[in-house]
Amino acid sequence: MTKFAAIDLDSPGQSTDSQDQDHVQAPVAVPAPVSRLAAILIELALAVGGFGIGTGEFAIMGLLPNMASEFGVTPSQAGYVISAYALGVVIGAPVIAVAAARMARRDLLLLLMGIFAVGNIFSALAPSFESFALLRFVTGLPHGAYFGVAALVAASLAPPHKRASAVGRVMLGLTVATLVGTPVATFFGQAFSWRIAFLAVGAIGLLTVALIFLYLPRDTVAEGASFKRELGAFKRKQVWLTLGIAAVGYGGMFAVFTYIASTATKVAMMPESMVSVLMALFGVGMITGNIVGGWLADRSIMNTIGGSILYNIVILTLFSLTAASPTMLCLCTFLIGCGFAAGPAIQTRLMDVAADAQTLAAASNHSAFNIANALGAWLGGLVIAWGYGFAATGFVGALLSIAGAGVFAVSYILDRKEKARA
Repeated sequence: MTKFAAIDLDSPGQSTDSQDQDHVQAPVAVPAPVSRLAAILIELALAVGGFGIGTGEFAIMGLLPNMASEFGVTPSQAGYVISAYALGVVIGAPVIAVAAARMARRDLLLLLMGIFAVGNIFSALAPSFESFALLRFVTGLPHGAYFGVAALVAASLAPPHKRASAVGRVMLGLTVATLVGTPVATFFGQAFSWRIAFLAVGAIGLLTVALIFLYLPRDTVAEGASFKRELGAFKRKQVWLTLGIAAVGYGGMFAVFTYIASTATKVAMMPESMVSVLMALFGVGMITGNIVGGWLADRSIMNTIGGSILYNIVILTLFSLTAASPTMLCLCTFLIGCGFAAGPAIQTRLMDVAADAQTLAAASNHSAFNIANALGAWLGGLVIAWGYGFAATGFVGALLSIAGAGVFAVSYILDRKEKARA
């Protein structure tokens, strides 16, 4: 095992915005005395876990027909397994964060990724649809907590003015999964068996366990850490407001992406073969947005969040107005993916406003984004069912972004008032 001095990932520090103080000062981890190479290896290990989670979450969407056929269920029934996983994410993130308040973060990451790996391996061996759905729920439980804790660890290893970029590099694993992991898993799952895809994801989970064990040094539990202190995160208005921005303001991306295949073939009249191209463009957009968003958030977290919301309003509206054009549909799909730029900023913002309850707040971020996923897909489906067509999903997304802008405005105003009083 690589040798490092034990580090305190909960040591108090001070974060700054190089342009302005636009977030609440809060205790954050001080960078550990490790080399740059060591920090890169730790970030790589954490990103591999994100890659596995992203691949497992999205690959099932392309393998639903294969799984439904084997278990003898309808396509609509097969969709329940996606809902089961999302429910696991929403429930698991806060529950695990509170229950594991007294665990060292290294140990917690090993446990979470171990559950994820075993859950996927057993999913591949599921004998019935009911057992498969239950296993997908269990596999979703560690999702949000893993990303939350991984973000805290990454931030603790970076200088205060580069925390968001470090968080973005960990989340890069999730975005790369949309471009590489999901298409590859879908291809082999369709060519051979959907079960192979989940075995592969389980193997990635086991690899992550090994990498974290090798490269992440042991840490100490923060003094005074407890489930009661973690629950204190939900007493803070800014935590709720930031989660609200994520849950409402970013549902538009999912409102469009859920129905992008039908929009391409029925509105833009593109061949089915182009759907995979659109998926790739969306993935490239997410990667681009994640990298740029981390860089921007290191300079101003609130400006990055507010700017991304306004950006989404414009791009999602443009999507609906130009969806009949294949060229514009491709361009807008890429640009919508770039809207993921807010991811590192929101994650870092939650770490700041949660003060000494960072784990629960950081983990809850992914519960909020899964709520955005469900909300966007549901509202998009409603307008389609009402006869407005697939192109109207962009307008739905723009309205959700406008609602998110309202939540952001409340957060911003309260933030300024608190600083004025201070």
